[in-house]
Amino acid sequence: MVDKLIGLDSLERSAEDEQNLNDSFSVAFNTPTGAKVLEYLRSISIETVAGPQISQEHLMHLEGQRYIVGLIQRRINKGKSQKIVKDKTNE
Repeated sequence: MVDKLIGLDSLERSAEDEQNLNDSFSVAFNTPTGAKVLEYLRSISIETVAGPQISQEHLMHLEGQRYIVGLIQRRINKGKSQKIVKDKTNE
């Protein structure tokens, strides 16, 4: 039986699958191109300021974008920390 856990996205999967996802995000965004893509996604979501005229639908859409970009960043960070732990274990 494979132990399941709740991942960063609140979905249940095996610890190995969760670790593989984090590693994949870390590798994909750990390049100059990946960094530019993440910078762009942050600029159109997390760093966007909505004024008082924003509709509820537009705000909900923006918050969804912010959630996804935040999730990407958390997976990148988790992948990097997993690599640090793995490297220290293999010393």
